[in-house]
Amino acid sequence: MKCSRFWITLITLFFFSGVSYGQGVLSKNVSLDVSRQRLDQVLEILSNKGDFYFSYSSGIVKKDSLVSLNVRNKTVKEILSLLFNATYEFRESGNYVIIRKAPIRMTIVTNKGVVEERVYSVSGYVYDEQSGMAVNEASVYEKKLLAAALTDTEGYFKLKLKSSKASTATLTVSKEFYEDTSIVIEPRHSQQLTITMMPVEQEADKIVISPEDYLVPDSMRRDHSDTISQALLISAADSAKVERTGMGRFLLSTKQKVQSLNLRKFFTTRPFQASLIPGLGSHGKMSGQVVNNFSLNAIGGYTAGTNGMEIGGVFNIDKKDVKYFQAAGVFNIVGGQVKGFQVAGVNNTVLDTVKAFQAAGVNNWVKGKFSGLQIAGVYNHVTDSVKGVQISGVGNFARRKVSGVQLAGVMNFSNKEIRGVQISGVINYTKKLKGVQFGLINIADTSEGYSIGLINIILKGYHKLSFSSNEVMNVNAAFKTGNRKFYSILQAGVNTSETNRVYGFGYGLGSELPLNKRKNISFNPELVSLYLYIGTWDYINLLNRAQFNINLRLAKFISIYAGPVYTVYMSDQQSAVTGYRFPVPGSSYKTHSFSNRVSGWIGWNAGINIF
Repeated sequence: MKCSRFWITLITLFFFSGVSYGQGVLSKNVSLDVSRQRLDQVLEILSNKGDFYFSYSSGIVKKDSLVSLNVRNKTVKEILSLLFNATYEFRESGNYVIIRKAPIRMTIVTNKGVVEERVYSVSGYVYDEQSGMAVNEASVYEKKLLAAALTDTEGYFKLKLKSSKASTATLTVSKEFYEDTSIVIEPRHSQQLTITMMPVEQEADKIVISPEDYLVPDSMRRDHSDTISQALLISAADSAKVERTGMGRFLLSTKQKVQSLNLRKFFTTRPFQASLIPGLGSHGKMSGQVVNNFSLNAIGGYTAGTNGMEIGGVFNIDKKDVKYFQAAGVFNIVGGQVKGFQVAGVNNTVLDTVKAFQAAGVNNWVKGKFSGLQIAGVYNHVTDSVKGVQISGVGNFARRKVSGVQLAGVMNFSNKEIRGVQISGVINYTKKLKGVQFGLINIADTSEGYSIGLINIILKGYHKLSFSSNEVMNVNAAFKTGNRKFYSILQAGVNTSETNRVYGFGYGLGSELPLNKRKNISFNPELVSLYLYIGTWDYINLLNRAQFNINLRLAKFISIYAGPVYTVYMSDQQSAVTGYRFPVPGSSYKTHSFSNRVSGWIGWNAGINIF
């Protein structure tokens, strides 16, 4: 008896659990009593009462609609049917109820002409499958024939196609944020079509209502509208690069830009194309989706890319990669990579990397990395790193590392690091120097290399303000900057004696070599060349000194130094000027002559360094 009761109980529990499990969410009975409440709040109440989740797209439900409803013991599906009209459908997925627009099933209607034609037309309308609204600016195209058309505001299109021997042809309809739709048609007959497209469902567009939402304050709920807008903008921006450049916006039509967005997934190849201007050529409106082996553009061309050779009388615009030769009379714009040889009369713009010889009459602009030789009449700009050589008449710029050579008439700029050589007529700058700089002014944040110029500034390097005396001028001031391995010297001096006045100014180079582990004693060899003024500018008086100083650091920012000096003096002044020293040095110094204009002697130097 006990055993039979156990099995009866077990079977009863199993039966009721099976019934409970088998009952779908839409079949649950609930009661609802609301008066003039927002639709989204009503859905929250219903979700809470039925203990299930709602999921729907924010664009199809009018959340702020006011609802009044009083029902008792009705199924969830019946209540939803009262809340929404017949254009909506409700589906179950686990513990979720998905609300969506009921698709409008428009059959493809084909009205064929009776007579076969060499050129036939395909026309019709394109609609949104969910809303039934016309889809404007959708691309309707045939891939093999490279024929395309855009729908107008009514969703209407018309396309002319050449007859072929094939028994079928395929039309594809593409639109940004819609699923592609392909339709098989019978060629050689004019026909009309009615086509529907399904919108792409965005993850950010989904709203999920849980049973707990009824108790959660509104301030804690997230509004997805901003996220949706941002997602759409980002997707559109990533679909087209060359079209967003200044010349792309100016030269390409609105229809070509729309076509590029719609067909961003479709590209094909052809051996040859010729065009007069973008859109007027052998590939017509589909030119922007074709990669060619050879491309000839009388004025300018707009293609998907080049895998061979491209020549443009004025310009070339390529959406993707270019290999191996590209030349234009005025400019080239490439959205992908360039490999090989690229030359333009004015400008080259590449929105990805370059591994090539690149030359332009005015400037080259590369958004990615550059590797090769880059020559411009005015300016080279690389947003990433450079591996190779940049040569320009005015300036070179690299935002990241440079491994190679920058040669410019005015300025070189490397925002990260230079491993190589910078040579300019005026100024060189790099954040980290691991090479050599030649210029009038050389600037670096840190340096492990050599800066050679009139003014060398290492912001986190060697800086000394020096005051000294020697056998020619008893008061000298010098500024030494660079690094310990190699620093430059700007020096000026005067001999203050009223009867032996001397004024001097000049430039020098030096190095600091530590003599012990503590580095508080060092040997500083220096070469300094000074122009002396001894009463007249009519003669050349050039004092060249090799200074061998021993430097002793007394404190962190103070050191003293002294040492012997060998001097070579070049002068063509033959007589003294009253109040100025003549000869140089004084008569007490023993000198030796190399010629009647050049003499030498051994002197001395002593001073103090600050910093």
